[in-house]
Amino acid sequence: MIRIIKSLLVLFIGLHALFYVLQNIANLSTAHESLVYVLSGTDHAVYRETFFFKLSDPMIGWVALTMVLIGEFAVAFFGIKGGWDLFKARTAPAEEFHAAKRAGVIAAALALLVWFGFFMTFGAAFFQMWQTQLGTGSMEGAYMYAMASAITMLFVCLTDD
Repeated sequence: MIRIIKSLLVLFIGLHALFYVLQNIANLSTAHESLVYVLSGTDHAVYRETFFFKLSDPMIGWVALTMVLIGEFAVAFFGIKGGWDLFKARTAPAEEFHAAKRAGVIAAALALLVWFGFFMTFGAAFFQMWQTQLGTGSMEGAYMYAMASAITMLFVCLTDD
């Protein structure tokens, strides 16, 4: 039963990312506008100044959005593949099941890079997106997904099964 739960949790990492990437593609211009808004520091009332820089060039927004979409797609791919690999190996010997964790661990690690790295480190800390309602919503969602992915990665790797 634990092996099936692990495979489902990894699959959910992939599905979560797939849903995000598809929703972002369906709302591409809004996703772009949101990123440009966050990167530009518009409406920052608390910390108006920055030690770093602000970016309002729409082309930079497209580059950032492309990086996010590629990251989300990679998480989706490895998460769905990892869930399937674990499910296929659910009755295999421990060594084989442990080897099947590879894609799932990659998915969780990539999820941390996307949602912790991109959104929380650069978006929240560097660009101070927490100062706006739009930015706060993105940051809170990123936090929840990053933490769920980290906990899933720990749970999947916890034992050799």
